[in-house]
Amino acid sequence: MTLNRPTGAPGVTRLAASFALSLAAMASLPSLATAADANWPTRPVRVVSAFSTGSGPDAMLRLVADRLSRTWGQQVVVENKPGGSGFIAANDAKRATPDGNTLFHADGLNFTAIPHMYKKLPYDPVKDFMPVIPLHHSYFFVAVAANSPWKTAGDMLAAAKAKPGTVTYGSWQIGSVAHLGGAQLEAASGTRMTHVPFKDNSQLYTSVANGEVDWAFGTAGSAGPLQKAGKLRFLALAGPERLSTHPDVPTIGDAGGPKGFEASGWVGLFAPAGTPPDIVDKINRDIAAIVATPDMQPRMMDFGYMPLAIKPADVRALIDKESAQYAKVVKTINLSLD
Repeated sequence: MTLNRPTGAPGVTRLAASFALSLAAMASLPSLATAADANWPTRPVRVVSAFSTGSGPDAMLRLVADRLSRTWGQQVVVENKPGGSGFIAANDAKRATPDGNTLFHADGLNFTAIPHMYKKLPYDPVKDFMPVIPLHHSYFFVAVAANSPWKTAGDMLAAAKAKPGTVTYGSWQIGSVAHLGGAQLEAASGTRMTHVPFKDNSQLYTSVANGEVDWAFGTAGSAGPLQKAGKLRFLALAGPERLSTHPDVPTIGDAGGPKGFEASGWVGLFAPAGTPPDIVDKINRDIAAIVATPDMQPRMMDFGYMPLAIKPADVRALIDKESAQYAKVVKTINLSLD
């Protein structure tokens, strides 16, 4: 779906420029470190992740955790607790002492879309957590089987218009960005397609490659391995401009689809409510410096990720904006998971 990035970060090229400027501005500011900031951490830091071991977000988190361990002189331990739409990890993290030594690693959807899908959540996205920093964000490709008859996104949407309900799209779970993005593409293109949820990414993209489902949104990290193996083909990118890593893949708007259509997602770190702001700011600054290092950039691009190292207050503003957008989508498709 169309999720507007913060002002100054609408595309890959412009995002990189904005990111560089923000780092320069941060470097020019006087140090605001307090005694607590200067001494923290004095023991290992635990990161409770809602993602499974070996997933793209997990791999990226572990790269950052390794760098943080060296920066802080304390081990940063990742604990994977996937399942339950992130509820298992959220429950664990929210009960932790708010001293910065426990962080929650989650999809932005846990704070923007999921609250609109349940009448009752096991956590309060506003009262139980403080945003720290997005680790990365990504735009999604339209992935089809290598032998699909469709050559463009326009071909796919024309087929959906010709026979409403017969074109199928998959996602890794109901309520995921792939599901909501597909629903938004239906609305934007005036088509009606059929959503097919799967249990995990590998099952989803294997099914697309085998022709069991017609298409799915995916990133270079999730769908990329099968695309590189010649089993999937990327018809278009749901982003504002082509990616430098996939220059031959046009945007959906340039491939016969709705102009300006975007489907993107982000993953970030959150702290239990009450965590000292100076510690939250320190974590934010240190991670921003890590993801800006030249050797980290190609690693991120391998996963199809881009930096979005904005300050905690800007993360809150991003959550508020996307929450309002997702509320409309969830209401339109009448999605309730209670």
